[in-house]
Amino acid sequence: MQFKQGAEVYTADGERAGTIKRIVIEPDTKEVTNLVIQKGILFTEDKVIPISLVNSSTEDRVKLRKDGGDLTKFPDFEVSHYIPADRGALSERRSRQLVRPMFWYPPIGGYNGFAVYDMPPYVRKEENIPEGTVAIEEGADVISSDGEHVGDVERVFTEPEADRATHLLISKGLLLKEKKLIPTRWLTHVFEHEVRLSVEADLVKSLPEYNLVE
Repeated sequence: MQFKQGAEVYTADGERAGTIKRIVIEPDTKEVTNLVIQKGILFTEDKVIPISLVNSSTEDRVKLRKDGGDLTKFPDFEVSHYIPADRGALSERRSRQLVRPMFWYPPIGGYNGFAVYDMPPYVRKEENIPEGTVAIEEGADVISSDGEHVGDVERVFTEPEADRATHLLISKGLLLKEKKLIPTRWLTHVFEHEVRLSVEADLVKSLPEYNLVE
């Protein structure tokens, strides 16, 4: 199977669920575990869908299985954690430095005649994907062992009877993009925004241009 960022995702009943936003992979085993489906008409937030729900996939279309259930109940891709500021430490610091706040927040008390201003909690976001996996974003940079940018991730191919990624399709260029098929055994590091290879740029450049035949 193949999974391309931007490919449309449909339920077994033909309802459009969204498009693939990211592909979640386990870097060591190269197993594709989940797809991140971009929010749209059906979802109010990006959703993490297990790869086991995929019935079939082509270059631009993914069809899900009938037993997928209610897709809206699958976890959101990003989870926000609201962490309150330490009011005690904040009060002591503000009273000592006597710094005027840059933004207005209602005072919560006073210290030696000075008002102490409440600060809003800060937000920490986490990706709700299996531990040890990486959600590769569309257009992630592909870097050779000698540090050259050789292309951007466009698509992930998996084994026909398994969910293990075998190749990445990368592209380079603006209008007439040159596409190359990279075996995943060349991958040394996989990050959200970058994939690093064990081979030099000259080897990647020597690969034949890839032309998809449906």
